[in-house]
Amino acid sequence: MYKVFISGSMKIKNLDPDVLERINNIIESKYQIILGDADGVDSSIQAYLESKHTKSVVVYCSGEKPRNNIGHWITKKIHSNTTPGTRAFFTAKDIEMAKDCDYGLMVWDTKSTGTLSNAIELLTRKKMSLVYINKAKEFLKIKEVSDLERLVSHMSENAYQQADKKLNLKEKIGFLKNEQGTLF
Repeated sequence: MYKVFISGSMKIKNLDPDVLERINNIIESKYQIILGDADGVDSSIQAYLESKHTKSVVVYCSGEKPRNNIGHWITKKIHSNTTPGTRAFFTAKDIEMAKDCDYGLMVWDTKSTGTLSNAIELLTRKKMSLVYINKAKEFLKIKEVSDLERLVSHMSENAYQQADKKLNLKEKIGFLKNEQGTLF
């Protein structure tokens, strides 16, 4: 069974009908859904999945108990040696979801470094993600570095600079370009 890692920006509370249509396709295809426990997209998707009586869901959390598990689904607790509540603490679960999934579906506000980091993590693992750019109301497949560059072009200069500070974005893109270049 395929596993789809769904994530998104904590500031997005309402899911676009195009995103819900994709989620319906995932449910109808009987894929397993793995997602986090954060507010925003995670909790909104959890509420939607609960309303659809979806059973094949695993909620990942850092620490002992999830912040949100609306459907009382199976929980996968990820241990982290970092300080609880920090970015690194919550990133541990995102990395595990990227390892465990086959594909990713992201809902992005063009600012969230967590969502952007998830798309980069999947690309690094040679896994495809489909990112819904909430402001543009469009999907973008991320299969190679040029796709990632198109994705970050949707960011404001300030958001890009913040992402570069938090994620070393320019360095990661350079690394991925170099890695892809050596394949040919």
